[in-house]
Amino acid sequence: MEAVVIGVVIVILFLALVGALSIRLVQQYQRGIVFRFGRVLTPVREPGLRLIVPVADRMVRVSMQTTVIGVPPQGAITRDNVTLTVDAVVYYRVVDPVKALVNVHDYPSAVLQVAQTALRSVIGKADLDTLLGDRERINAELKAVIDAPTEKPWGLLIERVEVKDVALPEGMKRSMSRQAEAERERRARVIAADGEYQASRRLADASRAMAGTPGAYQLRLLQTVVDVAAEKNSTLVMPFPVELLRFFDKFTRDTEPPASERPPVAERPQAGRTEPGVPATGDGHRGPLT
Repeated sequence: MEAVVIGVVIVILFLALVGALSIRLVQQYQRGIVFRFGRVLTPVREPGLRLIVPVADRMVRVSMQTTVIGVPPQGAITRDNVTLTVDAVVYYRVVDPVKALVNVHDYPSAVLQVAQTALRSVIGKADLDTLLGDRERINAELKAVIDAPTEKPWGLLIERVEVKDVALPEGMKRSMSRQAEAERERRARVIAADGEYQASRRLADASRAMAGTPGAYQLRLLQTVVDVAAEKNSTLVMPFPVELLRFFDKFTRDTEPPASERPPVAERPQAGRTEPGVPATGDGHRGPLT
């Protein structure tokens, strides 16, 4: 009887050991790849409790989550010969777990190396203005370059690639600052000149409108007097019509004789000069002969 109990206990322990070696738990974000004597078994094990053959089978779980890796800062030279340092971040996930395990060893490290090489290559083909002003284009090119050798051969999908930071030399930063300052100054001058031009056009239109109305100048003059009196009460303004000045100017021109009727200016004798037959005195004046 005791031998039967011992046998049952041994069988139960053996079955528990076999069950422990045979049952595998696959999480929702994982897929299980079973290798039987080194060969891959299909299909891929889905999430849940899965059974394998002890000793003969070995299961490897592959995460299907999106993985984020940071690309260390890379020194590169742009197409317009500017030396800078660029770092980026890569988002990828596994779409074929069999290829990710069989075709490449340590695929996270492989993706990192491909990202570093692609970052230097893309930066070398772009100029500085494109790198700073068109990040979407640079990110798209990086994604295409990294995704080409990793999707089909390695079973990986590059979801996004983004350039994080671009470190410029101090001299280049100062040059760009001076360029931006000069550009802002140019725009300010153009805007000021455009304002002056528009103001002159408006003033010309206002002058023509006032010229058609005789009393407009007088009203404008009175408005100016009111504005001055409101700001400076101690200032006395005496309006003087411009038409009166024009009248005096015209009267002066009418009273002047023409140039043909003006008498000629008599020439004055210069000191030290004598005429023939007229001796000069001691003080330089001419005198009669005695």
